Amino acid sequence: MILLGLCAAIPGMLIAGPLFGNFIGNLVSFSAPPEDHQPDVDESKLPSFGFSLSLILFPLVLVGLKTIGARFTTEGTPLYEWLEFIGHPFTAILLALLVAIYGLAYRQGMDKERVMQVCGSALQPAGIILLVIGAGGVFKQVLVDSGVGPVLGNALTGAGLPITLACFILSGAVRVIQGSATVACLTTVGLIMPVIEPLHYSGAQLAALSICIGGGSIIISHVNDAGFWLFGRFTGASEAETLKTWTLMETILGTVGAVVGMIAFTLLS
Repeated sequence: MILLGLCAAIPGMLIAGPLFGNFIGNLVSFSAPPEDHQPDVDESKLPSFGFSLSLILFPLVLVGLKTIGARFTTEGTPLYEWLEFIGHPFTAILLALLVAIYGLAYRQGMDKERVMQVCGSALQPAGIILLVIGAGGVFKQVLVDSGVGPVLGNALTGAGLPITLACFILSGAVRVIQGSATVACLTTVGLIMPVIEPLHYSGAQLAALSICIGGGSIIISHVNDAGFWLFGRFTGASEAETLKTWTLMETILGTVGAVVGMIAFTLLS
């Protein structure tokens, strides 16, 4: 799976990255971020590389302590409970945020009001992302409860398409409908397994089919995908600019990967 995944990822990365990036960069340019995202800073007080790296690693260390500590401490003891508390992802991220506020904001001489202003502006792009994720989850459950997923899967698998192409199209259809790549993968696997189980494919062939499913699960990212809004909000791109850049890039990446999966499946058959 890793070997075939690398074979699919490398050409996809090259085509969707440097090649497409150079092309689309000549056609689309993003506007500058708002002024509140460009605070004046004293360069003499900028954090060192070590401090910046420690901020990134700090929550990972806390989660790692919890994982390691659970193997060497007895459940119910005070040490175990403390490790469970500080190692919870929510707690670890919160502590890392507090350290970042102290190390980055107060060292710049920011007062409490300015810190709250910066934190508030950082929350604004996340609002629409949370709404889209919630709406996507609701829509996914509608698909599950209404039985649309199995109907779509049976229609594609019964259309006489090659199994690799059926995996790609089915995963892509679920992705476009509800936005989540993870749900698209899991839904497609659940629908396709009854079809391929009697065929007794080898492990390498199943890996190739998995790549086809993964490729379809990231194509045509649009307004119901959290990644679409994450890219747009943090780059300052409009919806049209995001469609021209992010959406096309994701589609190229998924399609190239799926084509490599189809070729691998054919060669392994």
